[in-house]
Amino acid sequence: MKRIQHLAVMAGIVLGLCAGIGRLAAQEEKKSAEKKGDRPQRGNFNPDEFRQRMMERMKEQFEVKNDDEWKIISERIEKVSDLRRSMAGGFGGFRPPGSPGGGTPCGDAAGGGRTRGGFSRGEPDPDLEALQKAIEAKAGPDDVKAKLTKLREARKDKESKMEKAQEDLRAVLTTRQEAIAVMMGLLK
Repeated sequence: MKRIQHLAVMAGIVLGLCAGIGRLAAQEEKKSAEKKGDRPQRGNFNPDEFRQRMMERMKEQFEVKNDDEWKIISERIEKVSDLRRSMAGGFGGFRPPGSPGGGTPCGDAAGGGRTRGGFSRGEPDPDLEALQKAIEAKAGPDDVKAKLTKLREARKDKESKMEKAQEDLRAVLTTRQEAIAVMMGLLK
């Protein structure tokens, strides 16, 4: 029970840090734009800067001092992160039609694009899109089953790639770094 509470507290801290980083990035960009005399862009969220700051924080948390060592670790972290986004279809999820970011029964989880908060949903999943279209077209059971089978096979393939990427990351980490990566959700 204490372990679950500890994990919940750590997850809350990580989410708080992520939110704080986003606000800090927005404030810094606004200040920079004001110094230049420019008006800040609406939403002023730069995903590349956010990703760079997150990687810098991870480097500190992993206590890596050697840049060559960090290059290897960071490449493997990015691979795990990219695979995680592709497996989840980005940040998408169920949103009923008419709700913010909604529009399809799958909440546009299959599609790319931008959400209300400015976060990218990632690349569209063609197998999920095909299944969505079959459902909307009220296709026959055989067609739906075939698309569902193809989607499941693609997900199994992505899961195996994720397991390989996580093993590759685990191979270059110390035990302490591995524990930190588990707490961050990078490793199981």
